[in-house]
Amino acid sequence: MKVLIEDIRNKFSLKGLKITPQRVVILEAIYKLNNHPTADNIIEYIRELQPNIATGTVYKVLDTLVENGLIKKVTTDKDVMRYDGIIENHHHLYCSECDLIEDYKDEELDKLLHNHFKNKKIEGFKIEDIVLQIRGTFNKC
Repeated sequence: MKVLIEDIRNKFSLKGLKITPQRVVILEAIYKLNNHPTADNIIEYIRELQPNIATGTVYKVLDTLVENGLIKKVTTDKDVMRYDGIIENHHHLYCSECDLIEDYKDEELDKLLHNHFKNKKIEGFKIEDIVLQIRGTFNKC
């Protein structure tokens, strides 16, 4: 995935966030790793470029990126927090064997889910987003 620093800077500007080297390098790492990385994966990747970045800074920036809708959190069955740089609607294929997560896009499924819950009208509950995590095993494991 080709990542342009200028695109990252624009995303921060559009959200009204201060552009800092730490924020830029962390969001860039999420995009470049492109595999729903954990905070530890991100720290390991970044430390090759910026060995002095503090662990606390990485966690604080990750929280800021989530709060501002620039990334999403993804939790696995093993309660491991991972981060997703794709904020457009999509689902996940989760391998319960190797912990791999792959993105899954399906407009037909999205329409089906949307219509199902629209017709159900769950009283006292407003749906903000529907994200499926489909569990199974990949044949490459």
